[in-house]
Amino acid sequence: MATHGQLFIGGEWTAGSGTNTFETVDPATGQVLAVAVEATASDIDAAVEAATKALADPAWHGMTPSDRGKLLWRIGDLIEQHAAELGELESQDQGQSVGFAQGSMAGAADMMRYFAGWTTKLSGTVSPVSVPGMLHYTRREPVGVCALITPWNFPLAIAVWKLAPALAAGNTVILKPAEQTPLTTLRLAELCAEAGVPAGVVNVLTGGPDVGRGLVEHDGVDKVSFTGSTEVGREIVRASGGNLKRVSLELGGKAPSIVLKDADIDAAVTGNLIGGLVNNGQACAAYSRFYVDASRVEEFTEKLAGAMSGMTLGPGSSPTSQVGPLVSAEHLARVESYVKSGVEQGAEVVVGGKRPGGDLAGGYFFEPTLFTGVAHDMTIARDEIFGPVLPVIAYDDPDELVARANDTSYGLVASIWTRDVALAQRMAHQIRAGEVMINTLPMLDPAAPWGGFKGSGWGREMSAEALDSYTETKGIWVNLGG
Repeated sequence: MATHGQLFIGGEWTAGSGTNTFETVDPATGQVLAVAVEATASDIDAAVEAATKALADPAWHGMTPSDRGKLLWRIGDLIEQHAAELGELESQDQGQSVGFAQGSMAGAADMMRYFAGWTTKLSGTVSPVSVPGMLHYTRREPVGVCALITPWNFPLAIAVWKLAPALAAGNTVILKPAEQTPLTTLRLAELCAEAGVPAGVVNVLTGGPDVGRGLVEHDGVDKVSFTGSTEVGREIVRASGGNLKRVSLELGGKAPSIVLKDADIDAAVTGNLIGGLVNNGQACAAYSRFYVDASRVEEFTEKLAGAMSGMTLGPGSSPTSQVGPLVSAEHLARVESYVKSGVEQGAEVVVGGKRPGGDLAGGYFFEPTLFTGVAHDMTIARDEIFGPVLPVIAYDDPDELVARANDTSYGLVASIWTRDVALAQRMAHQIRAGEVMINTLPMLDPAAPWGGFKGSGWGREMSAEALDSYTETKGIWVNLGG
């Protein structure tokens, strides 16, 4: 793959203006996969200049909505055609299983096609103004140059969540993947070029936090879309004030999963096992604090422990692996420190709680860990761990559940398990979260808006709502001479 060790600026692959590089590694082995370029301030300037130039280029600016839709559809087709290759690359670079990663590629292709359909539907309105002799109408126009800063947990999928609506609305973009997982984003740039995206419309800069910071602070960037931690999201808000650029944020979560007394326990165990360990727990939507009725908590915990204790750890390339590695040695140490804090604060480890040895010792693996005896105010019940750590909290009074679910700085996802769907809907209306799942796993669909309340972000990904953050409304007055 020619893109290793290069940036993509103005339709060309370049080694950049600096000499600094960084390694991206296979988290299952700790072995180096590739060496990538650390973009410099000059590279950021060059990418912004290329994107600005492309914004006014008739090849892009003058492209009809129909042709732009066909272009996005071709990108979706190419993602689908290369799903096996992309899935293997994602698995190597991020650690998730190959099958899971390939499924993510299919979702990315569908996302691109969904927004391909929107290119011909971004219509304005005629306003019923009360000024005699005047016509007023609106147009929806692109915001401009968009910096799309993506995380390491779903590298290509989240890049497409941002890229598809940005291109559908006619913007130009600079993609900045997480330094831990740049490889599939670089490959995506190749596929965009192959599909016929004009030079400068899609650019990719690799590197660490300084590159993201440089984009956020750059006066030539009109919008930032960021997915990552709430802490960094707050920094972006502060740093983007220079030119009052648009900002959309999809941030952290600490999703409560509420298991009511009448719940189907077997279904709740299965759903919470999968929902809690999705992508090895490295998902902002992962179910990560379980509130279980005290009369059912022993049964729930016993069955969940039984399912977790039989899970197979291994590299994403192995078809028998059920739990893969964490993304980096740094993140592994962070998850391990949270488990230690849980024990120190009085919670009991029922399953897991340590790194595996043997053949897996060289990778960044951590056993799926189940805690019981957890109190609502413990660190493991309040902080986003972002790993395979599941704390079970028993409750006696169901009237306290909504307050407990809302007692957090986050508000991305919540889950409710009960046979009483009417009660579940009443609770869902009271819970302060952007997404509430009733008797189901975390779900996504291109047509369903995705995002959070409170410290979980601003704005929405996916659906027609995503287009709002990538367009400006322009009003035009015409004197009709009346």
